[in-house]
Amino acid sequence: MCLVVSESLPIRDLDSLLEDLHTAYGSGFVWTLKEIAAHNEFKPLTDETGIYTVGGKNSEDYESLLNAARKAVEHGYRVFILPNPKGTRTADFIFERKGVYRLYDLKTIQGKASAGNRMNDSIGQTNRVLLNMTSDYNARILASDIKAYFENNPDAVEVLIFKGKKVISVIREHTESSMFNRLFRKIYEK
Repeated sequence: MCLVVSESLPIRDLDSLLEDLHTAYGSGFVWTLKEIAAHNEFKPLTDETGIYTVGGKNSEDYESLLNAARKAVEHGYRVFILPNPKGTRTADFIFERKGVYRLYDLKTIQGKASAGNRMNDSIGQTNRVLLNMTSDYNARILASDIKAYFENNPDAVEVLIFKGKKVISVIREHTESSMFNRLFRKIYEK
């Protein structure tokens, strides 16, 4: 089946598209992400490159979102900061790089033992979590937290970690290896 979008079709409102993400899957999910990112409500953020937003500058989380978005741009992504429509739990970002679109929920980790709880908070929002590490965090505990997150969330696909200038991507298959804790600590502490 081939889906053709006609120029004459009305543009769907952004809130409806964001709601559709909860039920879309496969190519329909990706198509919805692309439709959201191409929506005319997104505007480039002034004085930034590669970051697009629909407002929300007054949100209490805005600075954390902007800091993580800047790091993502440094690593080659275009970043779309998503709004939070009333009554719908949504992720925080769409990242696009080389035509690949992914949806992430941001968890800024500032404390010494909060990553596990913060990741579990994102269950039901998206299957990918972005951990922006702003403090020292024990690698052994973080590895255990990530493994537990995948065990608690059968839909989870990836945990992306920004630590300083480093990006670490952990997918479910990594955590199923008996070597995961040791390999993760080696990469994380490097």
